[in-house]
Amino acid sequence: MAPIKNKIHPEVKIGHVHLIVSDLNRSLKFYRDLLGFEITSTYENSAVFLSAGGYHQHIALNTWQGKEATPPPPGHTGLYHFAILFPDRKELARMLKRLYEINYPIEGASDNGVSESVYVADPDGNGIELYSDRSLDQWPIDEEGHLQITTKPLDILDLLSEMDNES
Repeated sequence: MAPIKNKIHPEVKIGHVHLIVSDLNRSLKFYRDLLGFEITSTYENSAVFLSAGGYHQHIALNTWQGKEATPPPPGHTGLYHFAILFPDRKELARMLKRLYEINYPIEGASDNGVSESVYVADPDGNGIELYSDRSLDQWPIDEEGHLQITTKPLDILDLLSEMDNES
């Protein structure tokens, strides 16, 4: 690969995701009631902005394409998934337990070497990766200094064991 001439600043982060949904109330039951994001703002009855920790918005939902809009069919370009980073594996375990308790469909779970991930879809079929990163010193680096991201099965029981000392 050729070196990048115009590198983006290393502190740049992706700030939020804005999703078209077909039913705001149904989406709020997922993003607010299940995942736990808080509403920070609304726009008439067609958009809701949600966040964690008081940020202005991490997730925006709108019905501007029309209520009951349909998702794109398989085999088309578009969003594969977006990711929600949890601060540690204990918080990821808490979310996984919450999903299991209500029998929410889990689409996959993997150990990527650098992180542990659980995959779900929202009510409109948007893919979501719920994950926690390992510490940098645990990331798999080869002899040449390249990151070796893998896809191995996630040890769900080990992840859930993070909550063993909770009452």
